[in-house]
Amino acid sequence: MTAQAPAEPPSEDLSRLAGLHGVATSYSPSPDRTVAASATAVSLALAALGVDAGTEEAARAALAARERELAERLLPPTVVLWSGGTSPALAALPDGTRLRIETEQGDTRASAEQLPPGVHRLAATAPDGRTAEAHLVVAPPRLPTPTTRSYGLMVQLYSLLSRRSWGMGDLGDLAELTAWAGRALGAGFVQVNPLHAAVPGAPTDPSPYRPSSRRFPDPVHLRVEDVPEYAYVTEREKVRSLLERADRLRESVLDKGALIDRDAVWELKRQALELIREVPLGPGRRAAYVDFLAEEGEALEDHATWYALAEVHGSDWSRWPAALRDPRSAETARARGELMDRVDFYSRLAWLTDDQLTAAQRAARDSGMPVGIVHDLAVGVHPGGADAWAQQEYFAAGMSVGAPPDAFNARGQDWGLPPWRPDRLAESGYEPYRRLLKALFRYAGALRIDHVMGLFRLWWVPQGHPPTEGTYVRYDAEAMLAILVLEAARAGTVVIGEDLGTVEPGVRERLRERGVLGTSVLWFERDWEGDGRPLPPQAWRADCLATATTHDLPSTAARLTGEHVELRDRLGLLTRPLEEERAEAAADTGEWLGLLTRLCLLHGTGGAHGASEEEAEIQAVHRFLLRTPSRLIGVWLPDTVGDRRPQNLPGTWDQYPNWRLPIADAEGRPVTLEELAASPRLHALMEVLRAGAEGDVPG
Repeated sequence: MTAQAPAEPPSEDLSRLAGLHGVATSYSPSPDRTVAASATAVSLALAALGVDAGTEEAARAALAARERELAERLLPPTVVLWSGGTSPALAALPDGTRLRIETEQGDTRASAEQLPPGVHRLAATAPDGRTAEAHLVVAPPRLPTPTTRSYGLMVQLYSLLSRRSWGMGDLGDLAELTAWAGRALGAGFVQVNPLHAAVPGAPTDPSPYRPSSRRFPDPVHLRVEDVPEYAYVTEREKVRSLLERADRLRESVLDKGALIDRDAVWELKRQALELIREVPLGPGRRAAYVDFLAEEGEALEDHATWYALAEVHGSDWSRWPAALRDPRSAETARARGELMDRVDFYSRLAWLTDDQLTAAQRAARDSGMPVGIVHDLAVGVHPGGADAWAQQEYFAAGMSVGAPPDAFNARGQDWGLPPWRPDRLAESGYEPYRRLLKALFRYAGALRIDHVMGLFRLWWVPQGHPPTEGTYVRYDAEAMLAILVLEAARAGTVVIGEDLGTVEPGVRERLRERGVLGTSVLWFERDWEGDGRPLPPQAWRADCLATATTHDLPSTAARLTGEHVELRDRLGLLTRPLEEERAEAAADTGEWLGLLTRLCLLHGTGGAHGASEEEAEIQAVHRFLLRTPSRLIGVWLPDTVGDRRPQNLPGTWDQYPNWRLPIADAEGRPVTLEELAASPRLHALMEVLRAGAEGDVPG
C-alpha cells in the first residue's frame, strides 16, 4: 500500500484528537492507496465542531480534555437499542447502575427490556454517584422489504408538462401520472426529483438538490386550480389574465422550444395564490389549517418567517442585519410580528402543498400501486436558505459537503452545502433529522436518499479551500440508521439508498441488514473484482432499485447511439481525443448488447407499431433488468419516447440547460403527459415490464 502525504501531516496528538471526534486523518480512494489529510483540514474540521486545535498546545489540551470526558462519561448523548437486541452503551454501565426511562408513550420504567419503539428519555445513576441523561432510540431491527417485484416510472416532475400545466409539471400532473400508470400500466411506483422548497431569487437556482429547505415542499409545484378556494375567487378578470399568461408560458415550452422558466411560473402562481388567500377558509378547512400549524409548530413558523424576511432583505440570511441572523433574537420576533401577514401566507402555502402531495400519494395508492410515490431526499441545503438559518446551531460553520478526488475527478467536488454537526445531532436526540423524515414520510410511499453514504460520513471542505484539502467526518451511523428505520417503519415506507460510486467497505452490507434498498444502474454493473465484463443478471443484488439510467446520466437512447459523447464534445467537456472517447463508449455499449444477444433478449424490430432497432435494444435492456433479482425496476420516463437529452449534465453550469428541459421525443419535440399516455412506443416498452414482472422476486 502506498501513501501520499501532504506537506503538513497531522501530528500524533492532533491525529488522536481527530479520531476521538470522528474526523479522519486519511482516506482510501482505492483499496491499494491511502491519502493523508492535511493538518489544516483536520484542525479546521475540529474547529467547526467547537474544538480548538489550531496550535500544538491547543491540540494537546483538547486531547486531554476529550480523553477525560470520555473516561468519566456514563453514557453517550444518544443510545441506540434495536428491538430484540442489546445496547453496547447500556451493557458497559457499571454493575448496580439504576435506570429510569421515560418512554415516548408517557410511562416510566426501570429497565430497557421490551421497550416499545420510539425515542425515549434515559437517566442513569451509577453506584459511585455519577449520573447521566441520554436519548434512547429503540428501533425495529429492520424495515420490511417488498416480497413481490414492482416496476415503475422515474421522472423529474418539472419536465412533465400536461396541457393543464403552467409552464412546468405540477402536483396535478403527478396525481394524473400515478393514477394512469397504476391503472393502465400496472406500475407500482413513480419516482420524482426532490420537491423541497427552493431559495427564491431571480434567477432561482433550478437544481432541486440545493434547496432552501428539505423539511417543507416548494409551492411552485401547486396545481392552482386544485386549491378548493380557487373556485370562489371573486376577481375573475385577474384570474383570466393569469390563465392566459400561463397558457402562453406553457405553449412557449411545448410548441416554441423555450426552456422551462421556473421563475416565470412562480410569479404567475404567486399572484394567483395571493388572490386565493383572500377567500375565507370554511370551518373544516380552517380547522385543518390550524391543526397543521399546531403539528408543525416552531419549524413552520421559522420557515415562513425566513421567506417573509427574504422578501425584505434578500434570500441570503448571512447578509441580513446582524440581529435578524438569529432566529431567536428579540429583533427577529419583532420583525415576525410586523410581517405576520406574510408569515401566514407562506405557512398557508406549505399547508396547501402538503395537502396536494398527500392527495397525489392517495391517487397512487387508489390506482393499485403497492408503493406509490417515491420522493427524493437531497444531501443538504443551501447555506443561505431557510433551514440553514433556522437550524444554524446544527450546521458546521465554515464547512461545505463535497467529495474527495477520485479516478473520475482529480480535483474533487464541493457541493456548496453545509453539513450537519454530528455532535449537535446526537445531543438533541437527532431531533431535526427525525422531524425531517417524519415530514417526508407523511406523503411518501418510499423515500430515496441521495448519497446515502452520508449517513456514515461526509467529506467536509473548509470554505476558501479546494476540495482536495478536505477530510471525512464520521456520523453515528448506528443512530442515523435507527432513526431512519424507526420513522420509516412507523409510516410503512420503503427506503432506497442512492449508493452509486465509491462506497466505503461495509456500508452496503449494513444498509441491507436494516432493510434499506440500494441502487444499481445497468452500465455500472460490471465484475470489477474479476474480468470487468458486464455483470450477468443472476449476479445482481436483490435488495435494490435497478435502472438503466438516472437524471445525471445519458438517456438509454443516447448511450446506445453514442450521442452522449458527441454532446460532451460540443460542450468541450472531453478530457481525451474524441475518437478515443467514441471508441471506448462503443466498446462499452457493444459488450452490453453482446450480452443481451447471448441471453436472447433482443427480439428484433417490427411488432405492432413497427419498433425500430433502437426501441428493440431499449426493450432488451429492460428485459435484462427483469432477469435480475432486483425487487424494484425503474424506467426512466424519457426513455419511453426516445429522449436524447440528459436532464442534468454534471460538470456544467451555463453551458447546458440543466433542470430546465421538458420530456421530448427522439427528434427533440416536447411530449405532453397526454401524448405520453397515448404513445405506442411507451406502451410497447411498458408491456415488456408488465409481462416479465409478475410474481415473486426471482431467487
